[in-house]
Amino acid sequence: MNTHPAFDIFRSPRRPSDIALWLIAALHAAAFLSFLLVMGFAQPARAQGQDMACRGTNVLTQLKAQNPAAYARVEAEAAKVENGKGLFWKIDKPGLAPSYLLGTMHVTDPRVLAMPNGAVEAKSSAKVIVVESDEILNEQQAMAKMLAKPALTMMTDGKTIQSYLSAGDLAKLEAGLKTRGIPLAAVSRMQPWMLSSFIALPACELTRKAQGASFLDKQIAEDAVRADKPVKGLETMEEQLSAMASIPTDFHIKSLMEMITLGDRMDDVMFTMTELYLSGDVGMTMPMLKAVSPDGADGEGYAEFEERIVTKRNHRMAERAAPILKDGGAFVAVGALHLVGPDGLVSLLRQQGFAVTRVE
Repeated sequence: MNTHPAFDIFRSPRRPSDIALWLIAALHAAAFLSFLLVMGFAQPARAQGQDMACRGTNVLTQLKAQNPAAYARVEAEAAKVENGKGLFWKIDKPGLAPSYLLGTMHVTDPRVLAMPNGAVEAKSSAKVIVVESDEILNEQQAMAKMLAKPALTMMTDGKTIQSYLSAGDLAKLEAGLKTRGIPLAAVSRMQPWMLSSFIALPACELTRKAQGASFLDKQIAEDAVRADKPVKGLETMEEQLSAMASIPTDFHIKSLMEMITLGDRMDDVMFTMTELYLSGDVGMTMPMLKAVSPDGADGEGYAEFEERIVTKRNHRMAERAAPILKDGGAFVAVGALHLVGPDGLVSLLRQQGFAVTRVE
């Protein structure tokens, strides 16, 4: 495929599914990163008096203008993704009040916080609110639990990130962290996937989190508490972080350094992913990533990552949602990437006997 200079950074042997891995990992860790920022473990640079709106270039808009045939292939591939369109779904079963399923992004972007049409009303009328982890409501308690098991987030074998990197790579990492206002010395014992998350998320997002802005899932849970509604979680934070920690360190190191090399181009990919979310085209995310890279093969270790971080979690969330949904009247909010595909929540809930239909 001929590529425009705008895509030159993807000419090296980085695979589109690796890029997806970084973004999934970053979004997966977004809630916990909020706790780290609030508790002062890391403080990104704060642009005094500046507009903190996240900006970037939509790589699909570029692709459509520069290579219409490639863009058409993206659309065709996205059309094949099961349940790939839509963020907001109605869950029905005879004899029960309807429940609803909302796909979220764990970010503080005001456009994301606005939610799709009908979601606010469904949330207001629900009897119970369900999120990935209800521990997001108590930052201090969640941090205390994680600090009691430091191996989930920190290197506890005496090693530091410096132990895994050459002098050249270490200099690149230090420079990349510096752009986020994070000194390497403050985070050198963190697990590399934590550092990847700091790099993958735009500086504007980290700054908003540090200033106390709630991401969508937390806002939904906080609104429920104010409305005196019960909030239930489908996972614990420990389960979520254990899934990340179970991936080999060398794999995380490789991803971290490839992300550092991508630099500001990651902001464009994240910007595009956000725009796809806002348009409800979640299923176009992977085809988009393939389009901006000439290498279409899956990255080494990606299948294992997808199984542990996405598929197993989807099945666990669907299983734990079942007894809540059997009473009807629930509003469930989980990351949008957990909705799509044959092992996504939409398909899994249908297998439980629910009629799950997209709300237009």
